Amino acid sequence: MRSDQIKSGPDRAPARAMLRATGLDDAAIARPLVAVVHTWSNVSPCNLNLRELAVEAAAGIRAAGGTPIEFNTIAVTDGIAMGTPGMRASLISREVITDSIELAVDGHCLDAMVVLCGCDKTIPAAAMALARLNIPGVALYGGSIAHGTHDNHPITIQQVFEAVGAHGAGKIDDAELAAVERDACPGAGACGGQFTANTMAMVLTTLGLSPMGYNDIPATHPAKGAAAFRCGELVMECLNAERKPLDLLSRAAFRNAARMVAATAGSTNAVLHLLAIAREAGVEWTLEDFEPASVHTPVIADLLPAGRHTAVELFGAGGSARVAQELIAAGMLEDSPTVTGRSLFVEAAAAPRADTQDVVHPVSRPLKPRGGYSILYGNLAPDGCILKLAGMESGHFEGTARVFESEEEAFAAVQGDRIRAGDVIVIRNEGPAGGPGMREMLGVTAALVGRGLGNDVALITDGRFSGATHGFMVGHIAPEAARGGPIALLRDGDPVVIDAAHRELRTSADIESRRASWQPREPKVTHGALAKYARLVGSASDGATTNPSTDVQTSIHRNAETAKSPSATSATTLTEPAGVTA
Repeated sequence: MRSDQIKSGPDRAPARAMLRATGLDDAAIARPLVAVVHTWSNVSPCNLNLRELAVEAAAGIRAAGGTPIEFNTIAVTDGIAMGTPGMRASLISREVITDSIELAVDGHCLDAMVVLCGCDKTIPAAAMALARLNIPGVALYGGSIAHGTHDNHPITIQQVFEAVGAHGAGKIDDAELAAVERDACPGAGACGGQFTANTMAMVLTTLGLSPMGYNDIPATHPAKGAAAFRCGELVMECLNAERKPLDLLSRAAFRNAARMVAATAGSTNAVLHLLAIAREAGVEWTLEDFEPASVHTPVIADLLPAGRHTAVELFGAGGSARVAQELIAAGMLEDSPTVTGRSLFVEAAAAPRADTQDVVHPVSRPLKPRGGYSILYGNLAPDGCILKLAGMESGHFEGTARVFESEEEAFAAVQGDRIRAGDVIVIRNEGPAGGPGMREMLGVTAALVGRGLGNDVALITDGRFSGATHGFMVGHIAPEAARGGPIALLRDGDPVVIDAAHRELRTSADIESRRASWQPREPKVTHGALAKYARLVGSASDGATTNPSTDVQTSIHRNAETAKSPSATSATTLTEPAGVTA
């Protein structure tokens, strides 16, 4: 056992003495020591139930012959930090959580681990830590919040953000805004639509790191505790079978995950996070690999933000397994191993199917013919960007640039009624390094929807979008403005074209003639964690990690050069993965 390094032999008597002080006896010390790591916090509902689940997971570990060792790490809650300087900490927290799990587990030479996660960045961090450590491990998502009810209609946090825009436009009064605020979040659990948390929970399942169906169980459902207990038992089975995360994380698993995201019109943050997980796993996976998954996968799940239902209704319809069943039936997934020791196809086939449901459609009757995002290039995004297609009827927008140097400037313009139909809002200096931290623009995008401009304006940024965002939105523009990307050279009034058919984000303005006079802005932060991250972080096109791979960066640049040619695009980027048929 790895843990023998801290507990076996006469030299380890001091360590054993300290373990005894925690209440462990000889038998407990002799058993495998298994980490139970969670991101519990009482600052938000997203992680509120994780301490309870940790108790159940620990009980499962003991029942299966192990000794649980509990650790807590941080969480930054996007729904609270959104629209404030605090949101800069959100993406950075993904790296901190991953690093802290590594240090705690490796620092004590533990034998295996269960990771319990809740809000947005805690979920990819769980996968990144599992891949980095590559010891037997299981991830469990704490579950979705139940939807609230307002005027006899279900609502989520998405409607609160949109109500802010409606309030700013004078469409609702103070009392109505307060009522929406009070009604939206009834208890524990992460945001209820197919936003980042639920999208990434589905990704964990598809990658094989979580047991099929367990992440779908809502946070307050009576079965959630039993799922955590079973994860405790399961990690001991993984330990005994020497089953490890890197046994599961193949290119096929990543292709499957990208298709599940596309089929559910999930959060574009999944692109960023899957790239980061792939880097930790050593899997060759680039930004361009997402395009065929989206092109060849229809949207079949009717979920918020663009659809009607929340994760609670998806759970009632059969959850992630139901989505997988439909894609498998259409030949759109590849079989791959999972943490249970059974394959993805076997797990999906064994899952129950609801006789009557209207959340997940068969592939033959999709909601939309292609997935919910597209990878674009062009002279404004040489290294790529992501067009969010959820809720859009057209893939083409032409307008004039309205340039803002921060999210706050753009939000003030929206709330001040200074945005008009046909504008392309440009929010720059919000990238991984320039932000720093690549904030999400939900405050701005929701305000646009709330003011009735969701279909009449576009927004492009080197920052990110919340999974709750919908409308004509382009994010993750790379290179970012702070590092001299072309978005830094745009000016008010420049024509901007977003062209999904040709996969381009472009301008006809002579922006390169302005480069000689461009100067990088002074860093917003010069000390502490944010400044350290800004110095270390790689491009959004490579997952915005703090340990980017030079080889992968080279590959991305090569893909970008290829994809910038429309004729080359059709020949090279719309090819089906080997062994998969549309």
